[in-house]
Amino acid sequence: MKTFTLLAVTSLLAFTAMGADISTSRLHGEYIEARTADVYTGPCFANSETELAGNLAVMGWKVEKGAWQGVALDGLSVMGVVRAEGTLGDFMHPVIPTKAVLIVDQRATPEQRLALQQFAQRMSGNLLKDVVRVETQPIEFTSADIHSRKAKMIAGNLAKIETRALEVTDQICHNESVYYKPLTPVEHAMAAYTLEQSYQGKGLGTVWSYPDHRSAYVGTFQYQD
Repeated sequence: MKTFTLLAVTSLLAFTAMGADISTSRLHGEYIEARTADVYTGPCFANSETELAGNLAVMGWKVEKGAWQGVALDGLSVMGVVRAEGTLGDFMHPVIPTKAVLIVDQRATPEQRLALQQFAQRMSGNLLKDVVRVETQPIEFTSADIHSRKAKMIAGNLAKIETRALEVTDQICHNESVYYKPLTPVEHAMAAYTLEQSYQGKGLGTVWSYPDHRSAYVGTFQYQD
């Protein structure tokens, strides 16, 4: 009886130790995106862009604190660049094949780079599923605060997003509203004005610069599994 009890306790302790080793992911930080179609707009303008614009986008995450499957990512960033076959976010055509380029923080270790890639792909769903190229660049993210919507994310000479708050003078038809949702899950996000959005890299068969549009979001994200 004593032997059975000892074996049971030993097994329980071993199982508990194994459970403690299971890595979990818990991260939070700041998010930014911009695409080649207005997200804050009137229905008439949005309908005129459908299937003609909005198939390109740049997005990025800066991890303030957290780990992905046990790998610490504090202070590191990752960006995704997407080219789709149609307008991103179009609720009439929700399934859109995409090609993507991932840009990971140059400061990251090999283990952290892999974790950043996995994190970005999990957050973006199918948007970053088909990655045709992975780049390593110095990534800089700066922001005043989320409410000012003034933010900038730059990945070397490859990709850039810069935003500011929307103003009354940005309205055209004066019945604008948030037409498209953010491309990835966010804790809190606000539409913003794009001062600059560009991609000058390889892999997607195109490069672009799309400034001066109401085409961005800035916000925060939080992930836990």
